[in-house]
Amino acid sequence: MPYARFLFTAALLALALASAGCWGGGSTTSTYSETKTISTGQELMDLKKARDSGAITEAEYQRLRESIIKKAHD
Repeated sequence: MPYARFLFTAALLALALASAGCWGGGSTTSTYSETKTISTGQELMDLKKARDSGAITEAEYQRLRESIIKKAHD
């Protein structure tokens, strides 16, 4: 019987701790965002490395290269 009481108490404690976060419990929320700017030249160099390593095909390289160049001129 003491073991059953222990399990009941542990379950009750776990439920109380789990639900404390749902009702606020003084918690705060933080948001962090980071923006990185990559130059067109760097994008093209990275794309070439991907093609040279076999990560992308020649056709994918050409298509992506054109989209990078077009985006740079917009």
